[in-house]
Amino acid sequence: MLIAQLTDLHIGAGRRLAYRKVDTATALERAVARVNTMVPKPDMVLFSGDIGDLGTPEEYALVQNILRGLEVPFYMIPGNHDQRAPLRAAFADAMPIEDGVEFINYVIDAGPVRLIALDSLDEGRPEGKLCSARLDWLEHTLHDGDNRPCVLFVHHPPVAVGIKHMDDQRLLSGAETFAQIVLAHKDRIQAIMCGHLHRPIHTRWAGVPLIVAPSIAHQVALDLRDDGPSAFTMEPPAMHLHRWDEKQQCLLTHLAYVDQYDGPHPFFDENGKLIV
Repeated sequence: MLIAQLTDLHIGAGRRLAYRKVDTATALERAVARVNTMVPKPDMVLFSGDIGDLGTPEEYALVQNILRGLEVPFYMIPGNHDQRAPLRAAFADAMPIEDGVEFINYVIDAGPVRLIALDSLDEGRPEGKLCSARLDWLEHTLHDGDNRPCVLFVHHPPVAVGIKHMDDQRLLSGAETFAQIVLAHKDRIQAIMCGHLHRPIHTRWAGVPLIVAPSIAHQVALDLRDDGPSAFTMEPPAMHLHRWDEKQQCLLTHLAYVDQYDGPHPFFDENGKLIV
């Protein structure tokens, strides 16, 4: 199974540039084209939040239009730039929420692995929140008798990464209880996939790998000073490809750039001799 994780789209209505600089609509179009031409093609795309920039219906209408060209199924969770109601209205099929579930929490039964979506949006706030209702849902889901390996995906990472202005916006409320739940199920949880930070970051948290994907548009500046400014860069847009290896029973994550670069070039010539 191959999953493409695209995150932090920040689409503006009318193709408005984000921060007067970033053409996010074109960035999404290029990411869609890249996914469509991959060999092998991903089985699905997970959009891990910040689908829109202001969370308006007009933004989501533009995303809908662009995603009509995507040739594989896709699923979504909200980020702090989203608004829950218009996002659900626009992408109900991409969020298979059970009846009676208030938040955008759901399960994708993807063959050998369960994908568990968690809604960390605290509307009107940049930092993330997992309230008791959302955590109770997660606890119940992990105890429902399905013992397959599972992967959690949530917009806000629960860890500080050393980029001060983003650490202030991490998952704050509910993080300790979330850690306790994850630790209790660490033998089954293969990874937690996040967005939000606009950088590829890897660590271990509550006994499991925590993997943060880069943005398909702009990246947050890598500044590890305590007083570093809030800033972004136009480093290459990228995505994560998560590959479940059934034989090894493990999840492998690859960084894939959206843009095409020179190559591939062979290491060996037609006679099998190393090119020097």
